[in-house]
Amino acid sequence: MAPSNTGFATRAIHVGQPPDPTNGAVNVPLYLSSTYAQANIGGNPEYDYSRASNPTRTALELCLASIEGGLTAHVFGSGMAAIAALVTMLKTGDHVICGANVYGGTPRLFNQIFANYGIDFTYVDTSNLESLKAAIGPQTRLVHIETPTNPLMKLTDIAAVADICHNNGIELSVDNTFMSPYFQRPLELGADIVMHSTTKFLNGHSDGIGGVLTGTKPEHTAKFDFVEKAVGAILSPFESWLILRGVKTLAVRMKQHDANGRAIADFLSTHKKVKQVFYPGLETGPNAHPQFELARKQMSGFGSMITIELGSLDNAKAFTSNLKVATLAESLGGVESLVSHPATMTHAGLGKEGRAKIGITEGMVRLSIGIEEVEDLIQDFDQALSQ
Repeated sequence: MAPSNTGFATRAIHVGQPPDPTNGAVNVPLYLSSTYAQANIGGNPEYDYSRASNPTRTALELCLASIEGGLTAHVFGSGMAAIAALVTMLKTGDHVICGANVYGGTPRLFNQIFANYGIDFTYVDTSNLESLKAAIGPQTRLVHIETPTNPLMKLTDIAAVADICHNNGIELSVDNTFMSPYFQRPLELGADIVMHSTTKFLNGHSDGIGGVLTGTKPEHTAKFDFVEKAVGAILSPFESWLILRGVKTLAVRMKQHDANGRAIADFLSTHKKVKQVFYPGLETGPNAHPQFELARKQMSGFGSMITIELGSLDNAKAFTSNLKVATLAESLGGVESLVSHPATMTHAGLGKEGRAKIGITEGMVRLSIGIEEVEDLIQDFDQALSQ
């Protein structure tokens, strides 16, 4: 196994993945067994039943904990299952502060399921530290943020929010899906827990759904281990194997995602059919990101997530229906470029009023820039915009 002081790409390829001792296989085997032989009664073996633990899943969890810089990682059946596991730390009467502009499924889960169990949720613009401070109450136990936000690409100062949380005895969880641990390190900035939809950049091939929580404290390990076993919303061995495969190329993929993202953002920022571009890496011009300096401070790259404003639903439909290389689809973070319409897809559940409150319009289109030849993507977006 690679030492802990090796580089990111080395750990992504080797941690939790030594050659198989029985036959020397370089790749971690896909262990599909649901149960395991035990030498004797009461022997407390490492593996007894795959809902509790599985060797392929263990390999992935060791690898993800290493590249995220946490104590332990715990993988679940989806990103939403991971967020649900996060909320199991709470009890009736507890209060959660959540970013106002996060993936639409998060407030849907909070408001329509967990609120029924007496947990209180408040949504604030966490980029405004005074708004965050004002929302904290005596029962606040958790602040959950997403940075950059989906789809408006608004940033939250992770280190500043971590200080506020810890001064008030509150834990901070960060959804790091958009940046991946390659470009953003929330735990090093003071976060207590990091969450990802592993379906996205960590997997990178649009073929394995999953979620992960990486904690920093022994109590996180104990809690999330118990949730995996007791609730059973675990990641399957095959999905674990797919994501482990994807993580091996995370470093090289993210470099290309970032290079393509910057080039596409520059192109779109001067296109006459694009009314506004939301991208943290734009430093100057009419589309300059207002938090560019924060992005440069807390991220080592700007990534490949871009949102554009086209002015109307008709314009958004014309653009998305004429794409030849990029694909209109849910999700993000794959090697292929994916385009989505937040108002009717990721944030449809918020309703028109809810979307308007946080600034999502019907003319907005979110782009997940893949690793295709950037010239082909520029040509594709140009011809689609001309329609």
